[in-house]
Amino acid sequence: MKSITIEGQERESVGKKATKALRDAGMVPCVIYGGDQPVHFAADERAFKGLVYTPNAHTVAIDLAGKKVNAILQDIQFHPVTDKILHIDFFQLLEDREVIMEVPVKVVGKSPGVMGGGVLRLAQRRLKVKALPKNLPDFITADITPLEMGNKLYITKLASDNFKFMHPDNTVVCQVRISRAAMKAAQEAAKAEKTATKKK
Repeated sequence: MKSITIEGQERESVGKKATKALRDAGMVPCVIYGGDQPVHFAADERAFKGLVYTPNAHTVAIDLAGKKVNAILQDIQFHPVTDKILHIDFFQLLEDREVIMEVPVKVVGKSPGVMGGGVLRLAQRRLKVKALPKNLPDFITADITPLEMGNKLYITKLASDNFKFMHPDNTVVCQVRISRAAMKAAQEAAKAEKTATKKK
C-alpha cells in the first residue's frame, strides 16, 4: 500500500487555547492511538491534501523530529461551514497486529451485460478489510467480465488469502441492471414476435 510522509511536531499543551492557536496558524491538531500511550502532535494543514482529498487508501509515515510512526487515518473532523480540517485521529501500525481499513473498489473488465445495454451500478465504492499492515491492498479489484444483464457480483468472489472482509457474504459489490432502453427494446421485440406469430 502507498505511504505518505507527514512531518509534524509533538504537542506538549493540548488545552483549548493551545488548540485554537494551532488552528489559527494553519496547523491541524492530531493524535496517534494504538501505541503504549496516545501521541499528540500538529502538522501543517497542507500536508494532508494527498491523504484526505483522494479516493485512494494510504498508510502514513508520521515524522516527529526524526522519530517515525507508521499509521493509518482513523477519523477526521471537518468544520461544518468552512470544511477546514479540525482534528485527525491516527492508529499506529505494528507489523504483527491486524488492522481494519476501508479500501476503494476498482472495477476492471468488460461486462457482456453492460455492452448489451445494461447499466453498471456500484453498490460498494469502499470495502472494510482486516489485514496485517504488509498485506493491506491499495484497492480491491472487482472483475465485471462474467456479469450478464441482471447479474450481481458478490463479495465472496473477491476473497483473498491476504485479508478478510468485514462484511456479510451476501454483500453485493456491483450489479448490471437492465436499462429502460434495453427493457423497452425487449418488450417491443416480444410484441413484434407475438404479432408475427398471430399472422402465421
